[in-house]
Amino acid sequence: MINSGDTAWVLASAALVLFMTPGLAIFYGGMVRAKSALNMMMMSFAAIGITTIIWVLYGYSLTFGTSQGGLIGDLGHLGLSGTLDQVVGAEGHQIPTLAFAMFQLTFAVITVALLSGAIADRAMYGSWVLFVAVWITLVYIPVAHWAFASQSGNGGWIIDKLGALDFAGGTVVEINSGAAALALALVLGKRDGFKRDPMRPHNMPLVLLGAGMLWFGWFGFNAGSALSAGSLAATAMINTQIASAAASMTWVLYEKRRDGKATTLGVASGAIAGAVVITPACGYINPLGALILGLIAGFVSNYAVSRKYKFGYDDSLDVVGVHGVSGIIGMIGIGLFATATVNATGKEGLFISGSAALLTKQLIAIAAVAAFSFCATWLIATLISRTIGFRVLRDDELTGLDTTYHAESAYDITGNSNRY
Repeated sequence: MINSGDTAWVLASAALVLFMTPGLAIFYGGMVRAKSALNMMMMSFAAIGITTIIWVLYGYSLTFGTSQGGLIGDLGHLGLSGTLDQVVGAEGHQIPTLAFAMFQLTFAVITVALLSGAIADRAMYGSWVLFVAVWITLVYIPVAHWAFASQSGNGGWIIDKLGALDFAGGTVVEINSGAAALALALVLGKRDGFKRDPMRPHNMPLVLLGAGMLWFGWFGFNAGSALSAGSLAATAMINTQIASAAASMTWVLYEKRRDGKATTLGVASGAIAGAVVITPACGYINPLGALILGLIAGFVSNYAVSRKYKFGYDDSLDVVGVHGVSGIIGMIGIGLFATATVNATGKEGLFISGSAALLTKQLIAIAAVAAFSFCATWLIATLISRTIGFRVLRDDELTGLDTTYHAESAYDITGNSNRY
């Protein structure tokens, strides 16, 4: 029997998670230079459109259909067929399958949208649209099946066969996007002027607004993954708040000590790092564990972001350092702090049980997803680059992608005072 309260919570959570992608568009749009702000936002909106079409046609089926050896689902739900009268969830907490499908669609959307931050200012828009379609099909869907399929009663290998834990997407969303972002940045190369020109965010109020929208939407992302309106959702929600707040503070404290100033970009980036680190762990650890992970993520992610200049890769908007690194910390955190007092179905971490068994499984899951995502993304991006091209011409990059690809400009950059 369908539980109306749980259904309402999952539907509301789906709306919150979808809200995150426009929030990401604003966050990213403020972080790039003014001449490419609209292009950056359009990349996120393309992710919404393309991913939704794929999800309806075959994405949901391959992700949550009957598992084929734990690697991929079947094609039994093409076009969402057979889902109208189905339910998912445990007895007493069942929700319509379409509510679950909508919720999971929003995860796919935000994951591929995150990748655009790694190649800001230098990707052909048409090639990006093609990349979204191919990447969702060949990378996101398999990884999502590995980790999420058990939620619909079909076991993927990471959760059901390996026995690792991932509550809301540390592997599927965060490590997956971080590894893929690194591959994309390497294939497309550095922006013209990288390390030479400042390339500062052009609009910090937009960055803060976008970060606030992401923070707000993340409650649906994490607490909604409980798939029921109960104590587990409440724990996931407060853990999300604690980790995000803690990381925002350690990020700016480290910034203040290193550079002498605490910045608005720093507090926004720290909040996102905290939300990322708690994503896999929010339903398995207690609030004190969430505080510890948040404090660690703010410092470590800040340090990781600064290393891109030493290693020479141009991850424009810090997807690797914020999402990839914090996602890894969160997955490891489960192996250390997971407790059955929060989630009785979960295993316990090293600091709770004294056993490293769960930690070992978490590390295997991290390595497998990171390696698969990086290699597959590198191959996809390389193939696109060598066929239709992926990187824009230098003149277009210098002019700005807004006018080049969209015949629009976010601002009156000609200085025509009569318009304002």
